[in-house]
Amino acid sequence: MKLPLLLAALLAATAQAQTYTVLCARAECGQLKVSEAPGRVEVDYRYRNNGRGPEQKEVLEFAADGSWTTYRTEGVSTYGARIDESFERQADGRVLWRSPVDRGERPDAPREAVFLPVQASPAWAGRLAQSLLARKAAHTPALPVGQLSVDKVGSLALPGRGLEVGLYAIQGLDLQPSYVWLREDDHAFFAKVDPGWGGTVLQGFEADADRLGEAQKAAELARLQRLARELPRPLPGLTVIEGVRWFDANAAVMRGPSDVYLFEGRIAAITAPGRFKNAAPAQRISGRGRSLLPGLVDMHAHLGAGDLLLDLASGVTAVRDVGNSNAELAELRGRIERGEVLGPRVAANGFIEGKSPFSSQADFVPDNLPDALAAIDWYAAHGYRQLKLYNSIRPEWVKPMVAHARELGLRTGGHVPAFMTARQAVEAGFDELHHINQVTLNFLVGKGDDTRTLLRFNLVGDKAADLKLNDRRTQDFIALLKKRGTVVDPTMTAFEAQYTQRQGQPNPSYDMVAANLPAVVQRSLLSAEVDMDDAKARRWGASWQVMMELLRRLHAAGVPLVSGTDATAGLALQRELELYVKAGIPAAQALKIATWNGAKYSDRLAEIGSIERGKRADLVLVDGDPVADIRAIRRVALVIQGRDGQAHALSPAALYQSMGILPFVPAADIR
Repeated sequence: MKLPLLLAALLAATAQAQTYTVLCARAECGQLKVSEAPGRVEVDYRYRNNGRGPEQKEVLEFAADGSWTTYRTEGVSTYGARIDESFERQADGRVLWRSPVDRGERPDAPREAVFLPVQASPAWAGRLAQSLLARKAAHTPALPVGQLSVDKVGSLALPGRGLEVGLYAIQGLDLQPSYVWLREDDHAFFAKVDPGWGGTVLQGFEADADRLGEAQKAAELARLQRLARELPRPLPGLTVIEGVRWFDANAAVMRGPSDVYLFEGRIAAITAPGRFKNAAPAQRISGRGRSLLPGLVDMHAHLGAGDLLLDLASGVTAVRDVGNSNAELAELRGRIERGEVLGPRVAANGFIEGKSPFSSQADFVPDNLPDALAAIDWYAAHGYRQLKLYNSIRPEWVKPMVAHARELGLRTGGHVPAFMTARQAVEAGFDELHHINQVTLNFLVGKGDDTRTLLRFNLVGDKAADLKLNDRRTQDFIALLKKRGTVVDPTMTAFEAQYTQRQGQPNPSYDMVAANLPAVVQRSLLSAEVDMDDAKARRWGASWQVMMELLRRLHAAGVPLVSGTDATAGLALQRELELYVKAGIPAAQALKIATWNGAKYSDRLAEIGSIERGKRADLVLVDGDPVADIRAIRRVALVIQGRDGQAHALSPAALYQSMGILPFVPAADIR
């Protein structure tokens, strides 16, 4: 046998292969295969959920001292973008890297530095944690940018398995810790879980995924509980915000300046400045040069623990969750309501998906109409007020499901099920349509077009540019929405980058705040979801402009809109309002959509959504006037929440700093 073949045979004999199961809401949806030999790791990672998912292969190589020498990955991302990235440490010490978003080299990179790909597998995260632990340093440099650290935050013995695993939190990869599970005997990768959603677990241990998730939630909870004790400032007794402009959400006008009084967690009075001579407030907050808004409402969230502080820092004091693990969301919501953690008020839609090869895994995935109706009964019994139907619901089920929901007092909305048009869904009784692409597809889908796949995105990008919005079909559809009072939740921010960003270019939804974000996050924002050449960029960009114009026409016709995001918590809602204004909706109307409409269409208008006497003191104080310049919505100086019979003030600057984000404005003084 020739020497190279002999070496290959020896390596193959010493290689260790492990298979991991990818779980989507407890159902197997893919696999991760890892083959490890001395100094080399090969990875094959793929899954499918909701008709989409990545396919990725990786190779990692290491020197004898454990330093990273080579990384190579290829494949296709969740939305079809090419994955093609490499890193190499050469013999002279230089390091070179190349990715779809950047390329570069450094002659003097520290030998202990690790490489951060734009998109990596869970196995990479496991190997990263191993490297950080081996360094035994407070921080490890990362390439191309960043500093990382790792801490053990928990452990778990698996009874009957003879195995103990540890939970490790990696700091520096994102706006909150990134968690990974390693075996305690050799620090080999064991699992990476997302509580309530699923994760990647060593094959044979799938039944332990829930226990891992619970232990990980406990670690996250400890951090959030600490911040809940440290960050809020109670406002006991009477508080006055002096001489402030305030937004009348119902009328969509800015009023004042006025003094706004808060007492026992509610708005007590709105008066001319200085009118109450003997009120003797315990706290005074200057409103000069500032505007007071009702707390913003994000109407399209999939809430997780990592979203809570981002929402509050951005002025989002209420959300509507439109698809989650029901048990996980109920637990998180309860902790917020009890004051154990900081977070927005939560309303929830009941999510129902039909069973198909393209299903999004969820609590209720019925395969027949009786089971679908039984799911509605469960949601009604648990106090839900609206349903979200999803892509794989069969068209013939929609009308009886809507009728059953209405009998129980529930509204119905969501995605347009595959093989239906939006018009057909509305005529069958939908009260609400989600996503601007779903509305646009009404004019594009043909018989047999399967929108359970990426077609629901690609068809819009390829063909929407040709739509003539002045034609009778468009006018009739918009008139139908107006007549029926059908709400549209456009989630423009969720699609802006998808239809306009090219690899390596700034993400347009976050470009204006990127400089304040950690360097690692800034680089990740250069990665586009879809690959575009010049022709495709022109085509999809033109289609995006059609969607923006359709949004303007919906508003001008009087179709009720709500401001959802389905994107990065907090920051995305600020961008959503900017996009409304960019589309031609007046800034005051955009603010009404994000306050009054959000409260109205989530059944909370009696408590929140406007600045009125008796309503909860869920308020946002911003520097400037967002009616004159919607960009002022980003300059949040103070957030106030009314809970437990008392107002509590939160400094956005402190909230942002807890996530490694540079504050946008100093916090307002309370004296």
